Amino acid sequence: MPSRRHLVRLSAGLLALGALGPSLAATPLRIGVAPHSSARVILEMYQPLRLHLEQALQRPVEIVTAPDFTEYARRAMAQQYDIAITTGHQARLLQTDARYLPLLTYKADFKAVAVVAADSHYREAKDLAGSAVVGLSRSSLVTLWGEHWAFRNAIPHLTMRYVSASDSTGQLVIKGECAAAYMSLANYQNLPAAVREQTRILAESLPMTGRTYLLNARHAGQEAAISDALWRFAQTPEAKAYFARYKLGGYRALEPRELVAMEPYANEVRNELKAR
Repeated sequence: MPSRRHLVRLSAGLLALGALGPSLAATPLRIGVAPHSSARVILEMYQPLRLHLEQALQRPVEIVTAPDFTEYARRAMAQQYDIAITTGHQARLLQTDARYLPLLTYKADFKAVAVVAADSHYREAKDLAGSAVVGLSRSSLVTLWGEHWAFRNAIPHLTMRYVSASDSTGQLVIKGECAAAYMSLANYQNLPAAVREQTRILAESLPMTGRTYLLNARHAGQEAAISDALWRFAQTPEAKAYFARYKLGGYRALEPRELVAMEPYANEVRNELKAR
């Protein structure tokens, strides 16, 4: 639920929204969602939120994404999004390096998993030696976790390949085009049953900060009103259906300094952006 401080600030935020004027009110509020799934799936997932915010804020809202996590981070750092929705490591980067304001996250634990074919001989990390593994782009949290996991387990001669959407990684595993795939536990749970039945989890991460909503600092004057609209969305039947379908549990406030724990992963994204 919103904090008392948040509720006190809400009136000022609503006044600020009322003072936007016709030209800004007609400018679409751009919500940039990290490419954790295909563009088609993302647009479908966030359609109820888009419609709710359009009504609550009385302005157009559009949902956009990017080809991969690295390009998403680059666009977010370039201030292309009014609201960013991305996993905790990029949320930390946007907070520290681009002045985005963290708003909230989901209640459900965010975990990364390494998935293999159910009938494969891969029973422990070392069995992957000399094989190919797929993940999302180098800046994806699940891919970064997977690379750290492989390093900690000293898996030799591992070939890393990158794909554009997690929807396809399960298929690559069962077709034998890779030995394992890194993905979020939520995405794994949302794979078609026929795909899940032919796969199994080889390794699972500890909980990390998952998808986090952040507000571009240029909208700081509307932070309370936008936050209130998000919390009100969480109470709607459409939001509850969305939370249940994707096993998200609802919204929650971020813990103090929660994003600080993501700094090591944030720094890897920072370095990746500098390298390109």
